[in-house]
Amino acid sequence: MTIDLAVVRFPLGSFRAQVEDGVVRAATFDATPQPVRRDRFGVHDVLSAYFDGEVAALDRLPVKAHGTAFQQEVWQQLRLIPVGTTISYGALAGRVGRPNASRAVGMANASNPIALIVPCHRVIRTGGALGGYAFGLDYKRWLLAHEAPARPLLHGDARDDVAADPREDLVETVARDRQAVIA
Repeated sequence: MTIDLAVVRFPLGSFRAQVEDGVVRAATFDATPQPVRRDRFGVHDVLSAYFDGEVAALDRLPVKAHGTAFQQEVWQQLRLIPVGTTISYGALAGRVGRPNASRAVGMANASNPIALIVPCHRVIRTGGALGGYAFGLDYKRWLLAHEAPARPLLHGDARDDVAADPREDLVETVARDRQAVIA
């Protein structure tokens, strides 16, 4: 088993991916710029391409994360959300065959250990507001704008959406402290 680390810089700091035998196992943002690090599997090159504007590049990266069967199902569906688009928690719950499980989907989304590559940032609140994001709304806004520069950004954040379920924000706020740590 060969474990490596890919680190790239982007306008909000750094992004790190832990790579095991060519498969991304964990990934996270770091607000403090870290030294660039190239891995032997080419993940760094794909991440660089993404941040340089080739936003569909991440689709080429294989991923595998530890989680429950339900979490795995949600994370698999996240990878099917097209670049430049968003989906609500409710719609995502429908895609996993549990249309009344928006809250459980939110928990699975918030516990995603492979940020960005498993695009949990593309999930928004019912009604179109951004909702929460483990790394903060500045990251979520930046990522969505980066992926769809020709489209206007969604309207504000969850405080502006009276029709949305406030539990969606609570779920992501509570789970924020459980992000994977990559050394």
